[in-house]
Amino acid sequence: MATPLKVAWFTYFPVEWLEELPEELRSLPRMHPATWQRVLLGELRNDPSIELHIVVLRKQFPRTLSFRQGNTTFHCLKVPGGLRAPSLFWLDTVMVWKALRAIRPDVVHAWGSENGAALIAARLRYPAVVTMQGLMGWMVELGVANSYQRFAARLERWSLRRLRHVTAESSFAIRYLRERHPGLDLRQIEHAPSWGFHNVRRTPPAPGARLRILAISTLGHAKGTDVLLGGLDRIRAECDFEVILVGGAAPELLQQYQQSVSPELWGRLRFLNHLTSEEVARELGAASFLVYPSRADNSPNAVKEAVAAGVPVVASRIGGIPDYVIPGENGFLFTAGDPAACAESIRSLLGHPRMSRGEVEPGTLARLRDYLSPATMGRKFLEAYRVAAVEGSRHG
Repeated sequence: MATPLKVAWFTYFPVEWLEELPEELRSLPRMHPATWQRVLLGELRNDPSIELHIVVLRKQFPRTLSFRQGNTTFHCLKVPGGLRAPSLFWLDTVMVWKALRAIRPDVVHAWGSENGAALIAARLRYPAVVTMQGLMGWMVELGVANSYQRFAARLERWSLRRLRHVTAESSFAIRYLRERHPGLDLRQIEHAPSWGFHNVRRTPPAPGARLRILAISTLGHAKGTDVLLGGLDRIRAECDFEVILVGGAAPELLQQYQQSVSPELWGRLRFLNHLTSEEVARELGAASFLVYPSRADNSPNAVKEAVAAGVPVVASRIGGIPDYVIPGENGFLFTAGDPAACAESIRSLLGHPRMSRGEVEPGTLARLRDYLSPATMGRKFLEAYRVAAVEGSRHG
């Protein structure tokens, strides 16, 4: 039997979302679920051709410890708070270097540029695959980046000049990176929704019943919450609907949004937060359609989950969303930042003979489910690992 390929991730992996955990990790607070990483883990963890190590740095860990599940070893490294970004992630670099020296991987997989992973990969010079989860430079260009994201964008540029094998989700991201970093070996690999979203049982409201509109994202300017509310306020007298907003926001921000819309619309809103993937899937099953009005998103998981579930989508024409929201077939697109255009796209959906019933074109659904398949994602990442490992061995 061939020796398994040894792959080490360094990542903000949400170990607290795993079903089985060592006793001392079970009280960790649940943070961003990073479902795309968990989906890939699900595809790889039973593959005998790979030995997976997941290196996670977190100040909330009670201590540094490791545990194993199947072919995967989790290395939970406790780090002091307040020093990671201020050290330009040199603290992370040293801690990851020490862990990798013990693991001795054939290839490493650095997840994202937001929290220093791409930077660490560029510094350590292991054969590496780097996945761009967001595009910090693009967010700066759009004018929606906060101060930390502008800082991360500078580190992102430095890192990408020194890397070779990079993956990104959308055709937009591939074009963006190729124009600015022509020396990269780029692969488009969509981060797939879990199989549960592919198997959602759809029970949208019956024709004539009250519409159930779903919106999933953190509330804020970059995610277009003002566009969502402005668009819905424009159609509130045209049809009966309720709105389920899945995502968190500070109380003062919610108060600002409440003051910006009519009392009638605000009374139709229901807020949910910290939902599991299974709970999100149930909400999608019952939804009439999803609205996703982001100003800046490379390839939002919420939209892909809705597409895989067969839910019609009204979304901004931004980033990679046009790769899987096809106007007139499974949704409609509008210009980002325009509440009136958002309202008009909702009207188009409500006037569509199929999507007004909560249905999408069957052939489009089948094609996009294959495109967004976890199996496709797993196969493409394995190919990327092997290419990077072979090239690294030639130059080692």
